[in-house]
Formats: sequence, C-alpha cells, structure tokens
Amino acid sequence: MANQVEQPAQRDLVISRILNAPRELVFKAWTDPKHIAKWWGPKGFTAPVCKLDVRVGGAILIHMRGPDGVVYPMHGVFREIIVPERLVFISKALEDEKGNAGFEVVTTVTFDEHNGKTKLSLHAAVTVLKPTSEVAKSLGGMEVGWNQSLDRLTALVEEATIS
Repeated sequence: MANQVEQPAQRDLVISRILNAPRELVFKAWTDPKHIAKWWGPKGFTAPVCKLDVRVGGAILIHMRGPDGVVYPMHGVFREIIVPERLVFISKALEDEKGNAGFEVVTTVTFDEHNGKTKLSLHAAVTVLKPTSEVAKSLGGMEVGWNQSLDRLTALVEEATIS
C-alpha cells in the first residue's frame, strides 16, 4: 500500500504561450486523436492509445508510455467544447486496483486569435483524492510535463505537419 503523504488537496497550474499557427489548426491538434498521439506527453513519452469522442459527455482515453516502458493511463470526459475557442475536460489518473483515482484534473484550454497566431492558455485544476507518494511524484512533475507536451505541440503545428 502506498504511503500517505501530506500535500494540498487542490492545486492549480496555468500555462500560456503564443503559437505561430492559426487557432483552427491548434484546436484540431487537440481534438484529433492521430495528432494528439504525436505530441501528448513529456519528452521521450509516447501515446500508444489515444481515443477521443469529441462532444460534450464524450470520452477521452490516453495512455502515456514513459521511456522506461511504464504506461500511465488517463481517462476522462469532455465537459465543454466551443470550436475553435475552448475545451474543458475532466480526467482521472493513477487508479488503484479497485479503480479509485489518485487525483482528478479539470483542464480548460482556450485558443485565442492573436494577430494570425494562437494564444493558448491551459488551466489545470487538480484535486488530490488519495495523498500518496506516487500522486505527489506525479503532481511534482506536472508543470514540466505539460510544458514539454506543449513544446511538442508547438513544433507540430508550427511545422504545419498536420492536415
């Protein structure tokens, strides 16, 4: 059994950046599974399973595989979709053998037109459900992980390698 670790029950992460690509393209990179599979996860990670039902109430299932081969499944549900302006989804991660998640995240992504470019803003509101050392480690790497994922997304859309 994982050790209980003192940590805040709620945590917020906010990241904004300007991408040199039109927002319709950036939005598509967030809503097409074949594109998400190319950028989701930190450097060295892959997303061998990427399934999206992009509609309010639709499911999200993404498995991130680390360089060491460990798979980190994440599943969730879309809460709000405004094409091409906004995505909101809730996800759960680090489930135990009984299906109880270690934490859940409400992720809000906005796509604002910015002189032909896209201002992408990501807000991840985390609720810790089980304060374990594994949850603490995962959340400790969350900011770096999201920034590396967004670096990969930026490269993908700025190279216009998606259609």
